Amino acid sequence: MSAIENRLTDLGITLPDAAAPAANYVPFVRTGNQLFISGQLPMEAGKILFTGKLGNDVSLEDGKAAAKTCAINLLAQAKAATGHLDKVVRLVKIVGFVNSTADFTDQPQVINGASDFLVDAMGDAGRHARSAVSAASLPFGAAVEIEAIFEITD
Repeated sequence: MSAIENRLTDLGITLPDAAAPAANYVPFVRTGNQLFISGQLPMEAGKILFTGKLGNDVSLEDGKAAAKTCAINLLAQAKAATGHLDKVVRLVKIVGFVNSTADFTDQPQVINGASDFLVDAMGDAGRHARSAVSAASLPFGAAVEIEAIFEITD
């Protein structure tokens, strides 16, 4: 078991199977030592757990939980792409999209749900650059979507 998976076990997290793409794209692309993970939704067992808009019908706490679920799914995709999380050197960047009303301004706090979890799961290798932006709508009405870039090794 990898160091990241040991940390996940300590956190009480079991990685799900990586989700299949919902349209005409691939879930990840590896180029050189970089791994680009397509946007992940707050899905568990094939169901979106958090739908709606922050600033309207989704609380800040639920938004953070949605972001954490997206981050868990990012790690599941990284494992599917590499075969083993020991091949993940570090998280380089995440981009978080928050389905929110025009006057909602706490997108960074929402995406902290992912950032905090990824640092807990990966230690210093989980510290990353980041963008947190508002979206008028997200696929399937999801509250949050997050994509990532990892540095990996052979």
